[in-house]
Amino acid sequence: MKRILLLLMVPIVLVSGAVCQEPEVAIGPSRFPSLWRRYTVKGDRFSVLLPSLPAITTSRFSRKDGKERTKRFLTITMNSVVYTNEVFENLKPGQPLEEFIAESNASFQYDPATERNLTVDGFPGKEYSSQTKTTTTVMQFLATKDRLFRFAATGPAAAAPVIKDFFSSIKLGEKTDGIDVSESSLEIDTNENIYKGRDVDVKARLLTMPEPAYTEKARHNKVEGTVIIKAVFSKTGRVENIQVVGSLPYGLTEQAIKAARQIRFVPATKNGKAVSMWMQLEYNFSL
Repeated sequence: MKRILLLLMVPIVLVSGAVCQEPEVAIGPSRFPSLWRRYTVKGDRFSVLLPSLPAITTSRFSRKDGKERTKRFLTITMNSVVYTNEVFENLKPGQPLEEFIAESNASFQYDPATERNLTVDGFPGKEYSSQTKTTTTVMQFLATKDRLFRFAATGPAAAAPVIKDFFSSIKLGEKTDGIDVSESSLEIDTNENIYKGRDVDVKARLLTMPEPAYTEKARHNKVEGTVIIKAVFSKTGRVENIQVVGSLPYGLTEQAIKAARQIRFVPATKNGKAVSMWMQLEYNFSL
């Protein structure tokens, strides 16, 4: 497999506007200290607490009846725990929850023996889980009038309490206010300028650029292509506000995001001071 990482400047337009500011919430035991915020996607009528702004991908797919449905994929990794939320448009006559779960088993291989019925804000769902000596994984499937949800979290076994808090924070229905996550919304410090490459004196200088892993499912399905990500290379030396511009299936997008978060760099400078700047990352996957 040949993987090439390209870094390009991209024009980003920041549109000022009102952002729903949800109070920060302390969550999890002291060994996993984090201040989480509540996030939502406008129109999808759900919200959930997450440790940071998640990356989001919106795509269209066709079901057996030939109708195209919208799918949103949100993901964030923190302290070796991967949190994901998938939202599927459920057009009339509507796909039953059980059928949705059965389709998901082909991709996730959950253990039916762990099935647990649950209800979130009056809406039905089921939970599946698995634990080993080193990892814990939990997955919940939920259905509302016109949406199907698949929430999942996997991480070290010691993170089980934090994962439990994640699932207990899920809200469904009309009253699910939170910070709106979309391809055009960014969680940034409004008092800080985020510069384009042409506007800084010295651009961010990369020190290490880890390559993403090629997943077995992607290899088996002979998937090739490019994952495109735009992100802020912050003045604090962190890659932040990651957003997915172009995605690939079978976990390749998630691997690209993971690799992007591990980039080490010297921040850009302007007038002799470190500043934050936008950059675009392209991860090419080929067999």
